Amino acid sequence: MISSERQEHAISSRLVSPSAVSADLSETNDYNGFAEAYTAANETNLVNAYYERPAMLALAGDMAGRRILDAGCGSGGLFAALRDRGASVSGFDASAGMLELARQRLGDGADLQVADLGSPLPYADDTFDDVAASLVLHYLEDWGPALAELRRVLRPGGRLIVSVDHPFAVSLIHREAGHEAECDYFDTAKWTVEWTVGGRTALVSRWHRPLHAMIEAFIGAGFRITVISEPDPDPAARELFPEAIAANPRFLCFLFFVLQAE
Repeated sequence: MISSERQEHAISSRLVSPSAVSADLSETNDYNGFAEAYTAANETNLVNAYYERPAMLALAGDMAGRRILDAGCGSGGLFAALRDRGASVSGFDASAGMLELARQRLGDGADLQVADLGSPLPYADDTFDDVAASLVLHYLEDWGPALAELRRVLRPGGRLIVSVDHPFAVSLIHREAGHEAECDYFDTAKWTVEWTVGGRTALVSRWHRPLHAMIEAFIGAGFRITVISEPDPDPAARELFPEAIAANPRFLCFLFFVLQAE
């Protein structure tokens, strides 16, 4: 059974038709407005705590002594885990509210900055051994500028470790909801969900893109793909979330890449 605490902090998600979403960007992706509720969910839920974050750490491997950039670090969950494994970590996020929570978690000495992925980043060329981009690229319609900046701050031979929405899963979500016409697998298309967590409701928009478009963007930015991963959840998830795992044993949700800077 899922504990009452996990039920309280679970994120429920409902697909929203594009016609119901305002063109006003301030009405979507307001992470400042629901930073605390999202962070609480992120700490204990299946999707983040027992699936995405363990998979990113497994792909990262031995971090001791490496300099890592956490791109879109949010409230610092992955940052903390990388630092605990001996890495020297820097992080940035567009949400000042999320970064405030990260500072509370990580301490005032943590290297955290407000910056937008896709804009020039406040780091010198060839600074990092690795960049972790956890569930952040899919917020961008155009990956080109973001990948160019991440390649710039990586040393030659450095790694970019990425997790994004799995395009097959996004396509399936739309098909099962009867909205397949709004998200053709082969198109790059904006899609929106309504999240409810901790008594708060928020609209979150992301960009679906097919696998071939992802690969073309990575190669075009000067990366070589070394790993494409579709992992299982952490083994503990089977006991903590038995109904969710029984309904979807492989829990196909995100797609993971390890890329090497050429």
